[in-house]
Amino acid sequence: MHLSPDQIIFWQHGIVKVNGTIAYTWALMFVLVVGSYLVTRRLSTSLERSRWQNFLEIIVTGIEAQIGEVGLREPRKYMSFIGTIFLYIALANICTILPGYEPPTGSLSTTLALALLVFIAVPLFGIEGQGLASYLRSYTKPTILMLPFNILSELSRTMALAMRLFGNMMSGTMILGILLSITPFLFPIAMSALGLLTGMVQAYIFSILAAVYIAAATRRDVPEVIEEKKEPQNG
Repeated sequence: MHLSPDQIIFWQHGIVKVNGTIAYTWALMFVLVVGSYLVTRRLSTSLERSRWQNFLEIIVTGIEAQIGEVGLREPRKYMSFIGTIFLYIALANICTILPGYEPPTGSLSTTLALALLVFIAVPLFGIEGQGLASYLRSYTKPTILMLPFNILSELSRTMALAMRLFGNMMSGTMILGILLSITPFLFPIAMSALGLLTGMVQAYIFSILAAVYIAAATRRDVPEVIEEKKEPQNG
């Protein structure tokens, strides 16, 4: 068992190589695209629906509800981005039950790429929601002295997203490899099941954090209006 799919080399010619991270990532993307096409090609609006459509609606409504609970006013607007991240990370960890498969989320390059997607998406959604001037002003609140600290926080949380996901995935693989060498029967099966649960939790946490960052970037500062209560006049 490898600690990282980067160590698996399928093909190499000079400096160009296809390692496990690249191969498994493209395989997961293929499964997601083909699966999405097969599930959505015969959608029905009637009362009689296929089991796959019911399963799809459960996933979509669940993701939409979680996005709405974070504080985003139009959950469907962010569904494609946040939902795709969740499904990719979840599928990457579910496939660990396949023999010879190594999750690409166990590579720092993959987790860093996911974190960079969030890093790019946050200001794009923020500018779309608040406007360019209003979004840039948020970096200078409550005072202009906070500008470098706010920029630093953007960079540090991006690195934290990448390192959190990478650390949790790699540690699970490492523990499984150690137990496999010591007790090759019982404990690895239990750890594999625990790894699936951990992977789903990490997919949820990563997606929710991305939604939280987007919600903070798209939030508008609306002044509070205090309504004066008028006492009824006695006729």
